[in-house]
Amino acid sequence: MSTLEIKDLHVSVDTEEGAKEILRGVTLTINSGETHAIMGPNGSGKSTLAYSIAGHPKYTVTSGSVTLDGEDVLEMSVDERARAGLFLAMQYPVEVPGVTVSNFLRTAKTAVDGEAPKLRHWVKDVKDAMGNLRMDPAFAERNVNEGFSGGEKKRHEILQMELLKPKMAVLDETDSGLDVDALRVVSEGVNRVKEGTDVGVLLITHYTRILRYITPDHVHVFVDGRIAEQGGAELADRLEAEGYDRFLPAGAGA
Repeated sequence: MSTLEIKDLHVSVDTEEGAKEILRGVTLTINSGETHAIMGPNGSGKSTLAYSIAGHPKYTVTSGSVTLDGEDVLEMSVDERARAGLFLAMQYPVEVPGVTVSNFLRTAKTAVDGEAPKLRHWVKDVKDAMGNLRMDPAFAERNVNEGFSGGEKKRHEILQMELLKPKMAVLDETDSGLDVDALRVVSEGVNRVKEGTDVGVLLITHYTRILRYITPDHVHVFVDGRIAEQGGAELADRLEAEGYDRFLPAGAGA
């Protein structure tokens, strides 16, 4: 059993006008096997939470704490966080020219586990995972995210998740830019990892459509850098029907 615990987290980002506070006291606990959906209007701080957990240098934690199994995540470098069991599927995955998918995956697996995977088993694991995600085998020899479609990028993110087997996975708008078929395949991939590894999932999304495939145990509504409401899967259904207007000041747009 692993636990990711976020307590009273405050995060700011530098702007031309000076430091701007984005997260204003977020408290959240995620246990192994749980799926937590973070929903909310644009600019509410959802992605800031994801990148702060992962250690993006753009974001400055001004107070609060993030721990994984009692260890201080904020004191870890980005690679140390990955080795500790944290995984981030990015909304906009970056291109890595000159590095093939197969080399990238094996290098990442070696770095996370501290030793290279046995080649025979690794090749089979990669082939099986790619097949489950309906990825052409030739995909393994392409450069990471270079010329990938939106759907290919997101499948590659879930392929990494399936092979690296993290303790906690933060999925930042994994559903954005996906058509119906790709959304189903990617969601099935997340569910497959959950069933096989008992990973805890923090799923960030604007829309409920991915929640039709990945059922959340808890839903948290982000507004203005804070959690404004929490509930079960039924809260996502209410947001689908009503939107975020009731959380926003009169006259403000979502």
